[in-house]
Amino acid sequence: MKPDWDELGEEFENSKKVVIGDVDCTTDGGKPLCERFGVTGYPTLKYFNPPDQEGEVYEGGRTLAELKKFAKKLGPQCTVDTLGKCSKKAKAELQPYLDMPVEELRTQADEMKATLDKSQKEHDALMEELQARYKASEEANNKLKEELSPKLKLMRAAIPAPKADAPKDEM
Repeated sequence: MKPDWDELGEEFENSKKVVIGDVDCTTDGGKPLCERFGVTGYPTLKYFNPPDQEGEVYEGGRTLAELKKFAKKLGPQCTVDTLGKCSKKAKAELQPYLDMPVEELRTQADEMKATLDKSQKEHDALMEELQARYKASEEANNKLKEELSPKLKLMRAAIPAPKADAPKDEM
C-alpha cells in the first residue's frame, strides 16, 4: 500500500483542498498524534473535512485508483457556512442546531465531547488493565507448563502401553 500512498501524495502535492500525509506512530513525534486521533492499527487511513477536528476512518478500497477517486470527491461538508452544499435532508437535520443560540450549542457540544473523551479514557484504562492481567496469566501459564511438562512426559513414558489382546473400550 505504501507505494500507492506515496504516489497519491505526489498526485495531490499542489492541491489546495487535499493534503496527503503519513505519521509513524512508533516515533516520539508521531505517538501523541496517533493517540489523539485514536490510531491503534496500521495502516489506518483518516480523512478530515473542515470543521471536523476528529477525522473519520477511511473504509474504502486501498488501491491507487480507489484512493484517487475518493480524494477527488472530497469537498466541503454541510455546515452553517456552506449551506449551499447541503442536501434537503442534511439541511433538515442541521436546522434544530441552527435554531439554537450559538453559546448553548457550544456548551452542549463541549459537554458531549467531554462525555466521549471520558468514556474513551475509561475504555483505554480497562484495556490496559485487561492486557496486564492477560500478560500475567500468560506468564503464569507458561511457567507452569515449563515446570510440569517434563514431569508429565516422564510419567506418561512410565505408563505401560495397552496390550494388543486387551479389550478395547467401546463408545
